[in-house]
Amino acid sequence: MQTITKQELIDLGFGPSQSADIIRKAKYVMLNRGFTYYSSRRLGRVPVSAVEEILGFSINIEGLKDNA
Repeated sequence: MQTITKQELIDLGFGPSQSADIIRKAKYVMLNRGFTYYSSRRLGRVPVSAVEEILGFSINIEGLKDNA
């Protein structure tokens, strides 16, 4: 399962507050699916599939991994 962080969303072109909001919403999606692990406030990495569900389109983070 691929995951994504706030910083990686920023690198994709989203603003800092928008990226934080996407992560927050993705954590909520995962909590609703029964993954209580995502209730942690300090957790900042979420599945790409949850982010794609929120955004409504696919994202490619492969290029980000190569630059890191």
